[in-house]
Amino acid sequence: MEQANTTQPQFEIQRIFVKDISFESPNTPHTFVEEWKPEVSLNLETKSNRIQDNLHEVILSITATVNSNKKTAFLVEVHQAGVFMIAGFPNEQLHQMLGSFCPNILFPYAREVVSDVVVRGGFPQLILAPVNFDALYSQHMEQQGKEKAN
Repeated sequence: MEQANTTQPQFEIQRIFVKDISFESPNTPHTFVEEWKPEVSLNLETKSNRIQDNLHEVILSITATVNSNKKTAFLVEVHQAGVFMIAGFPNEQLHQMLGSFCPNILFPYAREVVSDVVVRGGFPQLILAPVNFDALYSQHMEQQGKEKAN
């Protein structure tokens, strides 16, 4: 039996870690005695860096700002990161893995960190809704295509 000389795609999680955490509650303790009317603003960003040939760092940044009564109650920023070994994928698929697949893996960890930090800050738990990184990646690629066309 002859073996095909093809490299099988490989993917491994090497490490998942918190790269940065920031929490600010500039209007405490006044926020605690006022009526709680939270308005949440959420910002998500991803970026990736090649560490070595097949090792990539992916960073998912989440910034949640919660206002109550038109004042900032708190702001939490988490940079959840992971080191991933990715080999044998075509460039287009590698790009999608770094922009969508890996952030999908990191999100539950970041979500837990956000919730924990907010509770430790004395506020009600903030549970982030699931995010469709595949759709966000597709929108980003579509937008880049339109910008290149112009």
